[in-house]
Amino acid sequence: MRNKLIVLLIFPALILAQNSQKKIVASQFMVYGNCEMCKKTIEKAALSIKGVKMAKWDIPSNQLSLIFNRKKAELINIHHAIAKSGYSTSEIKAKKEDYNKLPMCCQY
Repeated sequence: MRNKLIVLLIFPALILAQNSQKKIVASQFMVYGNCEMCKKTIEKAALSIKGVKMAKWDIPSNQLSLIFNRKKAELINIHHAIAKSGYSTSEIKAKKEDYNKLPMCCQY
């Protein structure tokens, strides 16, 4: 009886500890752009970071949805990679020289 009680007390704590250390996480943030070419470039830049499993950019809302392994990729590094490709995010503004390399249809 005592062993069952110990198991019942410890088991929920183990589940909570496991959930708080999830490796695979989802995130969304704003990336400014205009068209299908922007979509391809933004998604490619996000996926260039090791640990990013999925990147989908929605044109009308400018929202990038990500699934990534937080043990391998940091969110700020994803922002930097996208900014380096010429697109500003909600956290990092693209440098002028990177932005100017974008095709005219992609300049927002």
